[in-house]
Amino acid sequence: MKLQVPFIQLPLLFDGAALAQEIEALGESVWKPHPQGFAGNSMLPLLAVNGDPDNEAFSGQMRPTPHLQRCPYMQQTLASFGATIGRTRLMRLAGQAEVARHADQGYYWAERVRVHVPLVTQPTVAFECDGHTIHMAAGECWIFDTWRQHRVLNDAVQSRIHLVCDTVGGGAFWDMVTHGRAHDAPHDAPHDGWMPKRIVPDASAPREFACESVNVPAVMSPWELSQHLSFLIAEALPHPQLAFLQQRAGQLIRQWKGLWAQYGDAAEGRAKFRAAFDAFAVSVRGPGQGVILRNEMPWFQVMMVMISRVAVAPADARAAARAVGEY
Repeated sequence: MKLQVPFIQLPLLFDGAALAQEIEALGESVWKPHPQGFAGNSMLPLLAVNGDPDNEAFSGQMRPTPHLQRCPYMQQTLASFGATIGRTRLMRLAGQAEVARHADQGYYWAERVRVHVPLVTQPTVAFECDGHTIHMAAGECWIFDTWRQHRVLNDAVQSRIHLVCDTVGGGAFWDMVTHGRAHDAPHDAPHDGWMPKRIVPDASAPREFACESVNVPAVMSPWELSQHLSFLIAEALPHPQLAFLQQRAGQLIRQWKGLWAQYGDAAEGRAKFRAAFDAFAVSVRGPGQGVILRNEMPWFQVMMVMISRVAVAPADARAAARAVGEY
């Protein structure tokens, strides 16, 4: 999700050691390699489709995995966000490893922010985003702009483990964000109204939270399609072909509105929606190839990943589940 600043520290403080103890009790066998096989990266699913830790899909009902059900303080932590929780994992980065520089371009993260709570870390672990570097200390709570180029470096010997929660948020969550502090304020700097709330392990504290159930459309509504196309055009650096891309996007949206009024997201209309988008993609492939976004990504590639894959659900349910994002 694009934010106004690279990093925002949220006014919450957790007991990182207590969270780490819960995770350690689960054992090593529950950890999985990173889905894309990145060296030194592993993960432990906490919320997944239907609560299945082996299901890496982005589409479906996100529910607690058996691993999360064994961690009461982790449940309390997630409940304290005041958000509707989507796919959530523990992300482990081995010593002397890194998360390579990239920007999140998948549909799933266009409207979802990533909440990070470090459980195990060292002072030299560096999180970079758009040229800004911070260290997220154990127990702190952060969000950052995943639309910008970012990477993580762990030059220590020990592994780094973060709780990483994807969420659209909610009223209470975004109200809390307004009381956060931006990346340019040191941790110990005075900040008007900065009063982080300590969330200590408490067996009587609420542990229930809303889970994401509706996340990927069968067919994008004309309004969502317009929003995403307008965003990508607004994010493009100046280029002679932008006016043409904007014109073609407007034509597609008008065509989409007509089909939507006729079919909505009913199955019988999906072939026509797909044909309309494919024709649009063909028409902008050449002109769009030289257009670059502010985050250094190529416009056409991002448009295909963020919008084309998800504008109309594939007939194959497995393909539809995979299409939503890049791991």
